[in-house]
Amino acid sequence: MDAVFSQSIDTSKDRVKTDFSISLPRLGSVKPRSTREIESSNWLIGCETMDRDFTDYDQYKEYLVPLGIKRLRMQAGWDKTEKIKGQYDWVWLDHIIDDAHKRGLKPWLQTSYGNHNYPNGGGSNLGAGVPTSNEALEAWDRWVEAMVKRYKDKVVDWEIWNEPNFGDNQENTPEKAAALNIRTIDIIKRIQPEAKVSGLALGHIGLDYADRFFKVLAEKKKINLFDNFTYHDYTYNPDSHYPKVMQLRAVLDKYAPTIPLRQGENGAPSSPGFGRGALGDYEWSELTQAKWDTRRMLGDLGHDIESSVFGIIEMAYTSGPIHRLNYKGIIKSDSTKRAIRPKIAYYAIQNVTAIFDHSLQRIKKLEQSFNRTFVPENKAEMTFSPGTDRSLAVYGYQHKDTKKQLFTIWANDYIPVESNATRNLSFTFSNANLDTPVYVDIITGGVYEIPASQWKKTGSLYTFTDIPIYDAPILIADKSLVTFQ
Repeated sequence: MDAVFSQSIDTSKDRVKTDFSISLPRLGSVKPRSTREIESSNWLIGCETMDRDFTDYDQYKEYLVPLGIKRLRMQAGWDKTEKIKGQYDWVWLDHIIDDAHKRGLKPWLQTSYGNHNYPNGGGSNLGAGVPTSNEALEAWDRWVEAMVKRYKDKVVDWEIWNEPNFGDNQENTPEKAAALNIRTIDIIKRIQPEAKVSGLALGHIGLDYADRFFKVLAEKKKINLFDNFTYHDYTYNPDSHYPKVMQLRAVLDKYAPTIPLRQGENGAPSSPGFGRGALGDYEWSELTQAKWDTRRMLGDLGHDIESSVFGIIEMAYTSGPIHRLNYKGIIKSDSTKRAIRPKIAYYAIQNVTAIFDHSLQRIKKLEQSFNRTFVPENKAEMTFSPGTDRSLAVYGYQHKDTKKQLFTIWANDYIPVESNATRNLSFTFSNANLDTPVYVDIITGGVYEIPASQWKKTGSLYTFTDIPIYDAPILIADKSLVTFQ
């Protein structure tokens, strides 16, 4: 399918048009950075479902490099590769892996799903059972081995199965999922010792499921082979799930406290509708999708968790538990899988990736204080005092070389809304380090001057007054950390 009909990426300073309006003097717009300009970052982008032909890589491949995310999550598709028993057809996957590699992108390839050719070979859709018969498992082993040997020079990151607990699946017990993870990572590491392997891919945060899964891996002395364990947790308020993520972290700490969690798949729709996947029961729009996605990205960053956005394009599901167009893509599509245009979320994510790469380090000791004049003696410790008792998400970062800082702020107490109305709040930050602070709206990319009348520095205490806040991320940043046009 030809992608020439799709809309080109808007690179103008007004590429996102909303009714967001504030009185600060506008300086310009965040300048996007392509993946070639970014060495490394916290982000991954979902390129899922190509194994079931719900999306077409050629439709969206030109949008990947300008987005600013290097790592691509995708399923390898055993059933699509071995349509005839004992015969592998790699043409479809070769095309994708080779093209991504040429663009400097890094596939994160998942060994999913099962294969219809074998008895108890596992289903080929979301929510399917894992392979269980000896014949099917031996065939699984052969497929995994052949695939790792084929792509080991172009793929370093792997993931094992997808959402074994989807819909509280009674067939995929934690013990079965753990056994499949063990046999698969043993094959990958034997062929490619330097491989980075993600396990679990939990569909929702089931703590008992995770505990039993980790326990098997620990008892078999395999848990430390994994580089991270992944989870997907779709919540209407993207900020509401972190207490449960911390509970999952506590469960993993019992067995492997040094292995990180990775958020492996999350996103919001741009329109409502049941039968289109998670979060259908809300009047979503392109604006609220963009708010949700950027809050999830920056919330994960604020918890030191790698974060994958689901997904690059709308998915035209034709089988499995989802049976309509899934609107979570950040590129508009249609039932023919044709890419139509980038959504607001695409451009908002460009604004995130342009600013937040690994040159920024999170300020781990940033605590809320109700004393607006308190300054900790330890300069590595910081406090902030907001002019409200409403819930806000506030995280801080500093450049690893210059030590200049920026702060992300948004109202986090409810589901994103259609309104862009702001309220002005005052903030103090102690032990901060900014020379010329600017205000950035992540959704539109607008960069604004903070006039001298609205901020002052007293020693290492910074006070900002009448700062517009709403339910999407804004930044108070040192000007040196934001490239704008």
